[in-house]
Amino acid sequence: MAQDKLKMIPLGGLGEFGMNCMALRWQDDIIVIDAGLMFPEEELLGVDIVVPDISYLTENREKVRAILLTHGHEDHIGGLPWILSELNVPVYGTEFTLAYVEGKLEEHRLLDDADLNEMIPGHRITLGPFSIMPIRVTHSLVDCVALAIHTPVGVVLHTGDFKIDLSPPDNKPFDLHAFAELGKQGVLALLQDSTNVDRNGYTPSERAVRPKLDEIFSQTKKKLFFSCFSSSIHRIRLAMELAHQHGRKVAVIGRSLDNSTEIAQDLGYLDLPQGLVINPGQIRDFAPNKLLIMISGTQGEPMSALSRAAVNNHKFAHIEAGDTVLLSSRVIPGNEKSIYRMIDHLERRDAKVIHDDGQSGLIHVSGHGSQEELRLMINLVRPKFFIPIHGDYRHLKRHAELAGSMGVVEKTILMEDGEVLEFDKGSATKTGKVTVGRVCIDSGGTSTDVVEDIVIRDRKHLSEDGIVLPIIAINKQTGLLENPPEIVIRGMAIATEEGLISEARQVVQRTLEGSSAEEKADYGVIKEKIRNDLKRYIQKSTSRRPLIMPVILEI
Repeated sequence: MAQDKLKMIPLGGLGEFGMNCMALRWQDDIIVIDAGLMFPEEELLGVDIVVPDISYLTENREKVRAILLTHGHEDHIGGLPWILSELNVPVYGTEFTLAYVEGKLEEHRLLDDADLNEMIPGHRITLGPFSIMPIRVTHSLVDCVALAIHTPVGVVLHTGDFKIDLSPPDNKPFDLHAFAELGKQGVLALLQDSTNVDRNGYTPSERAVRPKLDEIFSQTKKKLFFSCFSSSIHRIRLAMELAHQHGRKVAVIGRSLDNSTEIAQDLGYLDLPQGLVINPGQIRDFAPNKLLIMISGTQGEPMSALSRAAVNNHKFAHIEAGDTVLLSSRVIPGNEKSIYRMIDHLERRDAKVIHDDGQSGLIHVSGHGSQEELRLMINLVRPKFFIPIHGDYRHLKRHAELAGSMGVVEKTILMEDGEVLEFDKGSATKTGKVTVGRVCIDSGGTSTDVVEDIVIRDRKHLSEDGIVLPIIAINKQTGLLENPPEIVIRGMAIATEEGLISEARQVVQRTLEGSSAEEKADYGVIKEKIRNDLKRYIQKSTSRRPLIMPVILEI
């Protein structure tokens, strides 16, 4: 009977922000919720994206039934190309989420083989022993769902990312009723988004930014550059409505924004008046006070349209003295330097920069529920077990404490990536661990570009201590040195470099002289001897440990 238990295995997103990926298993059936990526910290030199290690899924590939997506943000769908290249299983998502997924898979040439299925809130999906009911939730993106997963031992409710907005701009409010109904029927476990657990009160509605944005539109005398996350469809729509109201034409600049507005128009989330949107090439045909330029790059990404415009390096977007640049977004932790560097450049151009600095009024609202919404959800659902998800360990811990203090949950369980939690109808127990971790990927996100730990270690090594290349030319016939060894040093700041180089040459020469003909004939052995002797000498004389790579040329 031991296998008549439901297993829950987080593969990413519990203990970090991003890389959200959760497996649920009943006997020989596994479903996966979300397939996110994470953007790397600075110490992951040259790595573009980080995705979860899915060894557990590949080891059980014939058991994986499907991947279910809660919404279309990168930290929930960005790892999909990587996972599908390893494991081609059906993918379920709402209409808007799948539109984003299609673009992503097309980029990686995976779209033709992908099995994409639309999920409609309120319409049940059955996958083996799992019966899944998507429930509409509100977030900073449109068309987002929570998943009520009916299993043989009870209902597991995964909230996805959410805030409780009862008057969103698209008039598709948070479905409080469906959650209340679930609460009446009984919920075994609630898995709830922990992002804003540190914030008191409620997160304001998306409509709350309108008055302040309206004021900025009416006060701006010249061009208005408006930047927000490309997935913030509500915000894009609001900016375009205000532009129309204030008699401004709209130019959209930046691939991601362009892409999002096109999808939003196709799916009916944007209904634009005829002639409102102009081509970026037409910007010069209009007076500055008749223009709104929607531009991507809120986080100061080096190659984004706004970063390039800030240093006057964009074909169409020219920011001049008196223009206003509005950043309607939050600062994602880790991006502060690049954002403030970009703001400095904008200030040098004498533009007026308005960003979310606490002084500018309500120009951005979060897409995640604050403490009161988290409490409201727990009260509606009244689960037996509560498991916080999506966040660093401190967020998960605080969230578990918040849920525990309410007195409606039987047990709160703190989990981290890789832990296995087993449920039956009355109990939940941690029973072990599976292999988890992160896979670092260089540009393109295809499986061929995986960066191994050793590569990152070498990059770190190079960045800190530099590299030494002893180059030795050996005569093929005689096995003798053709000329004295060359020593190339890069990335080592040493005042007495000349002395170091001549001494290093002698070290290499002595190594070669002290080696037998047999050792010299085996280049692997001789390289290792040179590396060790040079390493010892350099460490002793400089206290540095550069990467030493002997090069042997046969002449």
